[in-house]
Amino acid sequence: MLKITNLNVSLDGKKLLTNINLNIAHGARHLLAGHNGSGKSSLVQTIAGNPAYSVDSGSIIFDGHEITNENTTTRALMGIFLGAQNVPEIPGLTVLSFLKHSCIAHTHFNTGHDLSMGDFLQRLESAREKLDIPKDWLNRYINVGFSGGERKRLMLLQLVLTQPKLAILDEPDSGADTATQDQIAQTIASMPNTTFLFISHQPTFTNRVNPTDITTLSSGQIVIE
Repeated sequence: MLKITNLNVSLDGKKLLTNINLNIAHGARHLLAGHNGSGKSSLVQTIAGNPAYSVDSGSIIFDGHEITNENTTTRALMGIFLGAQNVPEIPGLTVLSFLKHSCIAHTHFNTGHDLSMGDFLQRLESAREKLDIPKDWLNRYINVGFSGGERKRLMLLQLVLTQPKLAILDEPDSGADTATQDQIAQTIASMPNTTFLFISHQPTFTNRVNPTDITTLSSGQIVIE
């Protein structure tokens, strides 16, 4: 699903990642481990296409396609989902409107057809009930007034609706209580067609997810064990 070869990355002229080689199989639950500042978030931001991170050399192959020079939007539409650790508040944009436009864009990109409002609402209701998301959340602005755990549940709602090929979750357990962590782990288990690359520092959470593979970073390099 994802093949990274000899990847070197810098930010504002400072080298952050050195000779990263990583293969992630389809359907994996791949844990990216390492202490703070080891390069984990830099790697996932680079995979997602954050333009602040400069790829100095190397390649990123996703689902058989070279995406090293693709922009963030294209990568997202191709099926790369990023659940960031710190998500912004977006006053004026409701959860419902955001999810609608996201689903419409993904459907059109993948099928060439438009998604009807009826189909969208049916999918949304199914996902909302599955995750026990209160209906009134849909009319609130993105992340405005939401707690850390509630923001994680909104991330899950988008994840379930878009059904990405690769879901990158940067510390999804951070700020989430035990019940929300259980829900995150259960959602991951319920999506066998999605490949997961996730970061976590909490053994209790990683045990819930039961990773199939573990890669450890240190000082911007993969630790060979």
